[in-house]
Amino acid sequence: MTAQPPDVNTVTALVADAAAAPSLHNTQPWTFRYLRDIGVLRLYADPKRTLPRTDPENRGLHIGCGAALLNLRVAAAAAGLAPLVRLLPDPAFPEFLAEAHLCGTGPPDAALARLGPTVRRRHSSRLPFREEDIPGAVREELSGAARDEGAQLLFPGAWHVQSILELVRDAEDREALAPGVREETARWTHTELPHAAGVADGVPGEAFGPRQRGTSVPVRDFAAGRPMPGRGWAPFERHPNIALLGTARDEPVDWLVAGQALERVLLLATASGLVASITSQPLEWPETRWAVRDPVSAMAHVQMVIRLGYGPEGPASPRRPVADLLDVL
Repeated sequence: MTAQPPDVNTVTALVADAAAAPSLHNTQPWTFRYLRDIGVLRLYADPKRTLPRTDPENRGLHIGCGAALLNLRVAAAAAGLAPLVRLLPDPAFPEFLAEAHLCGTGPPDAALARLGPTVRRRHSSRLPFREEDIPGAVREELSGAARDEGAQLLFPGAWHVQSILELVRDAEDREALAPGVREETARWTHTELPHAAGVADGVPGEAFGPRQRGTSVPVRDFAAGRPMPGRGWAPFERHPNIALLGTARDEPVDWLVAGQALERVLLLATASGLVASITSQPLEWPETRWAVRDPVSAMAHVQMVIRLGYGPEGPASPRRPVADLLDVL
């Protein structure tokens, strides 16, 4: 390993992979700054991309930025780098979320490097999945990926899955009665088909998936209450495979940890032939968030509800150009 700072082209490629991460409403709430003389890449929250009605505490923002940080670590390992990462390095500046010292001289993380090819393949699928169980060995590998990042992933039993689906419906009803939340969602989700050219963020109509017919899976209906010509209906799986991702504590650093664990799970799921969609809808309301937790588990704070399965990948959502994300000093 060399201790020389990576060149700007290398860092540009790392940031492009980092920016492939999921984020709430695909707001992509991150910016990066590269201090090339010392080889340090910093990650910041973008205050212009917050969701004050949907995500008033910026929990979802931190989770999305944590996912971007995991992608950065994967891309760095695949490039033969061994970055040293610090979370929230300056308490006086809470928008300064993390920094990666790219000149680490240790060996690259081989487990992360193997996930490199999945970074650009991974995206949310809001399409119907097959009625097929996930093998126990695969579930354990996914749970291990979360543990590797300091979080917990569990697969609740059938009775608790039904409870979660009811809480999703409850959250949908609450959102329908909250005009500020609905307006915020409409601002970041685009019902036009096909997707408008030149739009580099938000969720395109092609990625909404069909409306559900006769079933209930935890997929947010971004077009709820809005006309969307050309969008059809489809039956979804009757028994969805649901996982809960959580942490022992519920502070900003824990949200960053959860984001890294979430993306590690999603990348490993992609490598294992699975597709996924994620939702925080029942977690966005204090009245329902506490009830999502499995009472027989040791998980203290649920950070994300994940739907996993086998089926079509679905279309990808757009990404902002790296030139809009990266400053080089």
